[in-house]
Amino acid sequence: MANSAPGGAPLDDSDEVPLSRLPVKGRVVCRGRVESVTYVPAEQTAAFSAMVSDADPRESGAGTTAGPRGRLRVVWLGRRRVSGVEAGTEVRLKGMLSRVDGLPTMFNPRYEILPRQENE
Repeated sequence: MANSAPGGAPLDDSDEVPLSRLPVKGRVVCRGRVESVTYVPAEQTAAFSAMVSDADPRESGAGTTAGPRGRLRVVWLGRRRVSGVEAGTEVRLKGMLSRVDGLPTMFNPRYEILPRQENE
C-alpha cells in the first residue's frame, strides 16, 4: 500500500509533470526515483533532503530514446528522516516548486511512496 504525507489520501496524478519538464516555479505534481538522501549532523537544524530524478529510462519501453533526465531536490524542514524515503524508492510528490542555487527545489511536499514492480 502506498504511503502519503499528512492528509492520508493518495495524490491526484491527473496533471503530473515529468521532472525533465518542470516549470521554473509553481505548484506541481511529479514522480521520480530517489537517487540519494542527505542527513545533517545532530548539531545543525533538522532537515532531510533527497535528490529525485526521472524514473529509470529502462521503464520507458524498448526502442525509445531517453531524453534529458530531470532532477529535483526535495527538502523536509524540521525532520531528520522521512520514513520510507531512501535511495531507489519511487515517489510521487506534490508541492510548491522554486529554484535554489539553480536547481528545482520543493520544500515540505506531500508525498506518496509508490510500490515496486515485482518483475524488476
